[in-house]
Order: sequence, then structure tokens, then C-alpha cells
Amino acid sequence: MAVQKLSSKNQIVIPKEARQAMGVKGGDELLVVVKDDLTLIMPKPKRYAKALQGLAKGVYPADYLKRERRSW
Repeated sequence: MAVQKLSSKNQIVIPKEARQAMGVKGGDELLVVVKDDLTLIMPKPKRYAKALQGLAKGVYPADYLKRERRSW
């Protein structure tokens, strides 16, 4: 875990290990998500649809869609 100091211009340096883990380089855009007292920094996806694809896989039982369609 690296400790970074906030500069007088309210900037921080993202450590090399974190940049490599996220796969970002200078000029890339990052998303900053603040939830209560937790702040997440992540690379901005190039395509949101691709980033979300398969996110809910396994949430519903295998036959869920068939049962729903039959109920109509």
C-alpha cells in the first residue's frame, strides 16, 4: 500500500504499481466514484456496453427465462 500526499493544487500521483494494475497511462481517463467514506478510482471503459456485458451472469436460475415467458 502506497501513501500519497495531496499537493497544494489538490493533485495526487497514482503509484506505478496501481497504474500498471489498471492498465492506464498518461492521458487516459479515469472514473472516480465516491460512496460514503470510500473512493474508487478505475479506468473509464472505452465501451460501457462491453464493460457491463455478462455482469449479471449466474444471478438467475438456468430456466428462469423459460418460466417467465410461459407465465405470459
